[in-house]
Amino acid sequence: MVDMAENPRKTPPASTATAPVTRATDPSGRPQAGPQIRPQIRPQTEGWSQKAGPDGRPLLQFAEPKKSMPATHLADLTLEERTAAVVAAGLPGYRAAQVSRHYFVHSTTDPEQMTDLPASIRSGLTASLFPPLLTEVKRLKTDNGDTIKFLWRLFDGALVESVLMRYPGRITLCVSSEAGCGMNCPFCATGQQGLTRNLSTAEIVDQVVQANKVVASGDLGGVVREGERVSNIVFMGMGEPLANYNRVLSAVRRMIADAPEGLGMSARHITVSSVGLVPAIRRLTAEKIPVTFALSLHAPDDELRDELIPVNSRWKVDEALDAAYEFYAATGRRVSIEYALIKDMNDHGWRADLLGEKLNARGRGWVHVNPIPLNPTPGSIWTASEPDVTHEFVRRLEAAGIVTTLRDTRGKEIDGACGQLAAAD
Repeated sequence: MVDMAENPRKTPPASTATAPVTRATDPSGRPQAGPQIRPQIRPQTEGWSQKAGPDGRPLLQFAEPKKSMPATHLADLTLEERTAAVVAAGLPGYRAAQVSRHYFVHSTTDPEQMTDLPASIRSGLTASLFPPLLTEVKRLKTDNGDTIKFLWRLFDGALVESVLMRYPGRITLCVSSEAGCGMNCPFCATGQQGLTRNLSTAEIVDQVVQANKVVASGDLGGVVREGERVSNIVFMGMGEPLANYNRVLSAVRRMIADAPEGLGMSARHITVSSVGLVPAIRRLTAEKIPVTFALSLHAPDDELRDELIPVNSRWKVDEALDAAYEFYAATGRRVSIEYALIKDMNDHGWRADLLGEKLNARGRGWVHVNPIPLNPTPGSIWTASEPDVTHEFVRRLEAAGIVTTLRDTRGKEIDGACGQLAAAD
C-alpha cells in the first residue's frame, strides 16, 4: 500500500498492558521470565471501534456485499470477447483490435483521437465499450512531485486511491483491488473502513491506464520521456487482493497480455500481496504466473499475529509461510515478507530471531524480508520503531542469512504510504 499526510505520533496510554521481553526464549521463541528489556505493547484501538462478530472476535468480511457493478468495459473482456461484441454490433471484428490499441497503448477513450476508425462509428463504438469508471476527485503530490496520490470516485460513488511513484529506472503504481477492506487489521487505515465492495477487472486496470496518461503528460516529477509508462505494479493499495481473486487475476492477465489484448507488462514486475488467505495463495500458485508474491506477515508468533492480523485466527503463521514457500517452489519466484515495524509491539529482537528461524526451516534463498517503519494513521496509538531498534531487527535477520531490505515510506507526507490509504474526500 502507499501513504499521505503525516499524523502526529501519540504516546501509548499509561494503562497499556505490558509483558516482559527478555533475551532468553523458550523453544517456541517466546521470551522466558527474566529482567525486562522493553515493554510489550498489545494492539488496541483508539478513536474508532473494531468491528466484531457475535463471538466478540474481529469481524472478517470475505464475501463481497451485494452491490451493483459498473457496466461491462473493454478491459473486462478478452480480445476474443471484444471481437464478438463488435461483430454483434454489426461491425468488422478487426475494429476491436483497433479500439483496444487506443486504450492500452495510447491510454485514450476519446473517439476524436481514434482517426483510424470511420468517423461515423467512433462515438457509438466507444460509448458501448468505455462506460465511465474512474473520476478523479483529488490529486496530491509530494514536494518534489515524484509521488502522486489519486483519489478516484467510482460509478456508484465509492472512493478508492492509487499511488504513482517514480524511482530511478522504474515507475511503480500501487493499485487498489477493493473499496475498503474486510480484513479488519487495526493498524491499517483501510482496514478501519470495512469492505464496501470489490472492484471490477476494468476498475483495477483503468488505474494503470490513467496513470500512464499522467506519466505521458510529464506530471510525474516534471519528466517526459518518449514511450515511458508504468513499469511496476504492486497490489498493495486498498483491499485484500486475494479476497477479490477472480477479478484481480483477470486484471493481471490484462496487464501482462501483449497489445492489443492488454498492456504488455512483465509479470515479474507485478507484485500481488496478501495477509495470508492460504487457500487463495495456493490457487495463485497453481496459476503458474511468474508474478511476485508478498505475504504481509507483521509478526512471526501466533499470539501477537492473532491480534494484529485477524485472519490469523483462520490460518496461522506456519500455514501462511508453508503456502508462501509452495509458491516459491512452484514458480521459482522469491517471496517477499512484508513486516511493518511497530514500536514496542512487534519489533523485539527475539521476534527477528524467531522469524529468521521459521524462514530458514523451509530452506535458504527463497524469501526476501521487507521491514518498513509503521506509517501512523488516524485513531492509532502506535508509531514506528526507533531507528536503533529497526537496525537491530534488520541486523538479526541478516545474521540469520535472510536477505533483508528496509523499505522507505514513500508518500508518507501525502498519506500515500503503506497502511495510510483511507479514501477521504
